[in-house]
Amino acid sequence: MNVGLSTDSSKSELLPINNWRYLIPRTLLLFLLLLLTGCFTDAATRIAYDIEAATKRVGYTENSQFTLAHRTPSKKRECNNSYKVQLDKVGALIIWCKDEKNNQTVSSHSTSYHSHFVDTPNTYILEKNAGDTLFIELERRNGRVVIIDVK
Repeated sequence: MNVGLSTDSSKSELLPINNWRYLIPRTLLLFLLLLLTGCFTDAATRIAYDIEAATKRVGYTENSQFTLAHRTPSKKRECNNSYKVQLDKVGALIIWCKDEKNNQTVSSHSTSYHSHFVDTPNTYILEKNAGDTLFIELERRNGRVVIIDVK
């Protein structure tokens, strides 16, 4: 049995597969790109990751509660000043980072990743001062973790 790729469908002759010298570097490059992708997260995604981790700390019995404290900024030079956060009932998490001088939005970040782990029955929109901690209260209801308050 011959193994290889045919260069012409009219010929039955197969060429050997000799791509090992390309396969290993390409595999390593793909692995490094995937690894680096995880290093470049934004403010909203980091909060969503914290919510995911916090759902494991909520008890498994009905009405168990846990309060997540997310310290901001969670990464240097990102959202160092005041910020606005929105957790809405359609599953979006949005962060608006403000500048120091005139309180204008300089960047915004959003995700819906957290909605895989929690339900948000209400929309919460908060204005936070520079360095203020964001508190998200979680409770188990009907087997699901629910955001019951954001402060």
